[in-house]
Amino acid sequence: MGGREQARWTRARLGRCGPALDLLTASFDRHVYAPHAHAEYTVGVTLGGLEVIAYRGGRIHSAPGSLVVLEPGEMHTGGPAAPDGGYAYRALYAAPELLGDGVLGDALPHFREPVLHDPELAAALRLTHTELAACPDPLEAESRLPWLLTALARRHSTARAASDIVPGADRVAAVVRDRLAGELLAPPSLADLATELGLSRYQLLRAFRTAMGIPPYAWLAQHRVTRARGLLETGLRPAEVAGLVGFADQAHLTRWFRRVLGVTPAAYRNSVQDAR
Repeated sequence: MGGREQARWTRARLGRCGPALDLLTASFDRHVYAPHAHAEYTVGVTLGGLEVIAYRGGRIHSAPGSLVVLEPGEMHTGGPAAPDGGYAYRALYAAPELLGDGVLGDALPHFREPVLHDPELAAALRLTHTELAACPDPLEAESRLPWLLTALARRHSTARAASDIVPGADRVAAVVRDRLAGELLAPPSLADLATELGLSRYQLLRAFRTAMGIPPYAWLAQHRVTRARGLLETGLRPAEVAGLVGFADQAHLTRWFRRVLGVTPAAYRNSVQDAR
């Protein structure tokens, strides 16, 4: 792909006072994302190269023109399919209600196949993404994006599949997750949490990994990155933010921030400030 390692985030607002939606334009030769999940649907269009994504226990490939949909909460990674290759894509992160819109009654859209062949919709999403990333006009974003996302759900989704996680794992994971998030700067030990829940440490780890797809430390790092994003958007410097979200130092923040989001905290802060 020519030695490019680039990622640019843009924020579009759906209406003057409506919700925000993030747009990512990325081109990587070597970058491999750490396992992570998003609270939103990730909808991407591959522009060049070949990307391999670990998703739902398997590996999927996305080629130019492919439309990729990853569901909220689903752990995944992404990287070049070949050591000497690369990949480029555009992605947007849409809240579930933007794809729901009554399409399946009260159910959230479920995409059985994460890689879709729909040249018309892929081209429309690519064009809309390009134009809104260049000029994120609120009214234009509100007019175009929900329309396309609803079309995506109508064409390709079904009712969300039933969960197949270990019984009781959700409850255990929720307790651990809430404690880690609530004690961000000095999180409790897993042994202490396991004792409180009447489990061994191994049982706690197994339940958490079953429900969340990653171990507790990786979830906590991702949560800290999410919190760091909000602080960076207020104008705080990365060096200040690192300590406020529990990272040991700025280097630790930068390493995880880039692993999860593909850009450094400074680059993310600058892009958000420029947009404002």
